[in-house]
Amino acid sequence: MSASIDSFRALHARATFVIPNAWDVGSARVLQVCGASAIATTSSGFAASMGRGDQHITCGELLAHVAALTAAVDIPVSVDAEYLYADDLPGVRETVRGLIDAGAAGFSIEDYDPIARTVIDPDRAAERVAAAVEEADGLVVTARAENPLYGAGDLDDTVRRLQLYREAGADVLYAPGLQDLADIAAVVAAVTAPVNVLLLPQGPSVPELAGAGVRRVSVGGGLAWTAYGALASAARELFTIGTSTFLDGALDRDLRTRAFSG
Repeated sequence: MSASIDSFRALHARATFVIPNAWDVGSARVLQVCGASAIATTSSGFAASMGRGDQHITCGELLAHVAALTAAVDIPVSVDAEYLYADDLPGVRETVRGLIDAGAAGFSIEDYDPIARTVIDPDRAAERVAAAVEEADGLVVTARAENPLYGAGDLDDTVRRLQLYREAGADVLYAPGLQDLADIAAVVAAVTAPVNVLLLPQGPSVPELAGAGVRRVSVGGGLAWTAYGALASAARELFTIGTSTFLDGALDRDLRTRAFSG
């Protein structure tokens, strides 16, 4: 395994850590300079940077994006790889090989089919996880139960799915959309792998999640949408009253120099 993969795997064996999600090379560099020990991609944030909605990026575009990020930073990069852009197992394996070639240290695989627009049968999803793990060559594989996001099943179904994905070899388990601390603690207690939780506006804080036993905390497209929100706010000020107080929130010169000196 590469040093990047070893480093990323080691993070999951220690205390709770935050893995922020970058949407382009510039954001990845800023996050590294600000102290991130690893970063993840975000499907929605990357799609937005291309002027598209989530789940409207091709596999080739994602792999090029990952290669650009891994070349730009010196920390592990984990990839939001959605459904792995494949309906069959050979296709799953092919996408995983592409992620390896692009320099990823890990990736996630979802059980939501964006073409059929449904959360798939958990046994079939577990087969896909197993195929991804077999091809991963040491990369940290995160298996995602998407049912909380789509209202497809209750907490028991989420736990069952995550347990199946763990049995299939997943290294990390993730059910985006959970925000009740008791539900999150129940998931952590029910599985035997590190759990990732998505930080949500009305959900628990990082310290609260750490207290519940969560190992990894991500933000999804949250940072991208915050940046775009700041852009929109600045544009409204510029186009209406014509002042420039928005510049008070600009990236300071020291961070700019450190992030973009290469």
